[in-house]
Amino acid sequence: MEDMLRVGVITSTHGIHGEVKVFPTTDDMRRFDDLKTAVLKYRTGEMVVHIIGVKYFKNQVIVKMQEIETVEQASFYRNAELYVRREDAVPLEEGEYYIGDLIGLKVVTDEDQVLGTLSDVMETGANDVYIVTTSENKEVLLPAIDDCILDIDLEAGICHVHILKGLLD
Repeated sequence: MEDMLRVGVITSTHGIHGEVKVFPTTDDMRRFDDLKTAVLKYRTGEMVVHIIGVKYFKNQVIVKMQEIETVEQASFYRNAELYVRREDAVPLEEGEYYIGDLIGLKVVTDEDQVLGTLSDVMETGANDVYIVTTSENKEVLLPAIDDCILDIDLEAGICHVHILKGLLD
């Protein structure tokens, strides 16, 4: 399991006082309201930043960090990623998982057949879809619903699934 969880990517500058536009990579964009510190990972290193202002515009978050004071400084961090430490992350409800923890799980059917490796999670409006890459390098899409995803054991690194009729056609 990762110690750091990515919550956003800086897309551009905003204004002349060092604010940046952040595309959120978290399912709850409002989680930035309570964010006080983050780790900024950029092309030549990383640093702890202190969040001193947050605004929302369309599908992006405008963030002001204490360490970035000018538009020139802000432009240096374009495409940098914002992370939070796991202990500072929003607590999960039972049955919820961080996407980073799911990637790489071995996917096993209820008939004890290894289907492949969970390689990505697609977030849709209704429910997430788990993308499983088979040993033949094919992708299988599994809806993240109780009828299909039976159990996730992060410690064992296994996701047990039931293949619904028609999913492998």
